[in-house]
Amino acid sequence: MPSNCEIFCEILIAVLLPPLGVCLRHGCCTVEFCICLLLTLLGYVPGIIYALYSIVFVDRDAYFDEYRRPLYYG
Repeated sequence: MPSNCEIFCEILIAVLLPPLGVCLRHGCCTVEFCICLLLTLLGYVPGIIYALYSIVFVDRDAYFDEYRRPLYYG
């Protein structure tokens, strides 16, 4: 489980650049990243909302396998 500091940094990055925050949390070629990128292109605020939801509520360990590896795994 990530520490509070990691979550805070991911949330801060997600507010500034939503797809980057999701990419750091879930990986670059995941469904979460594609949805966040699409929502950010359509509107900045929906991208932020989805990125925050994705970082805080979606459990990455439930979807972690060898084929969908995030950029870092702490």
